[in-house]
Amino acid sequence: MSVVQETIPPPSTALRLLEIRVLPEFGAFWLIRPWLSSVAPQGDGHPVLVLPGLLADDSSTYALRSFLNSHGYNAHGWEEGRNLGLRPDLERHMLAHIDELFERYGHRRISLIGWSLGGLYARQLAKMMPDKVRCLISLGSPFAGSPKSTNAWRTYETVSGSKIENQTRLDTLAEPPPVPTTSIFSRTDGVCAWQSCLNQEGPEIENIEVHSSHCGLGHHPAVIYAIADRLAQPEGSWRKFDCTSGWRYLFFPDWRRP
Repeated sequence: MSVVQETIPPPSTALRLLEIRVLPEFGAFWLIRPWLSSVAPQGDGHPVLVLPGLLADDSSTYALRSFLNSHGYNAHGWEEGRNLGLRPDLERHMLAHIDELFERYGHRRISLIGWSLGGLYARQLAKMMPDKVRCLISLGSPFAGSPKSTNAWRTYETVSGSKIENQTRLDTLAEPPPVPTTSIFSRTDGVCAWQSCLNQEGPEIENIEVHSSHCGLGHHPAVIYAIADRLAQPEGSWRKFDCTSGWRYLFFPDWRRP
């Protein structure tokens, strides 16, 4: 069943200007990385594939992948250069990449992490290969709203050479894949309307709110912790993120609040 996408206004100019926070957020990650390493659960060695956002490449996800690799995972970039939108053969290349990782790691299922536009790709890949995907985590990905609910749609059209209206599968993006699915979002995102990043919750579907810029979601300390917590769950024993225990309530608000 397709889902009609709601037209939500994109973030305000004030929120766009607040994206400058990406610099202190990046510094905060490296400053408190030793503490993060001490509180985040260790991984079990399974492979993780990280997809970058629009105009970004694997260098943008280096901090995240570096942390995951040092924490017991086998994290990989997408190896497709800059993300310039959907292009011929991209889907085929990504499916082949998942197949290759699945074989390389002894048929262990792959966790997918997608940042912004990369999260839209990851969401569709998880639907196409649920038998090889362990879980899906998206970071500020606007799957539940119109593409024009973002401040990046004109840039997408320019770099991809195609009109948003001509993109296929847009009306199915809101449908979650049949694997444990987490959307991490920020109400102060200056690129994507936060409402467009919300899953309709289910037994294995959740949303986690953080206080972050859009451009900082790939290295914000709270996001890194939440990702590590999600990936560390034993396969087949997935539980929703607990944002109330201990110190977590200070950094992870209840996203259901008005």
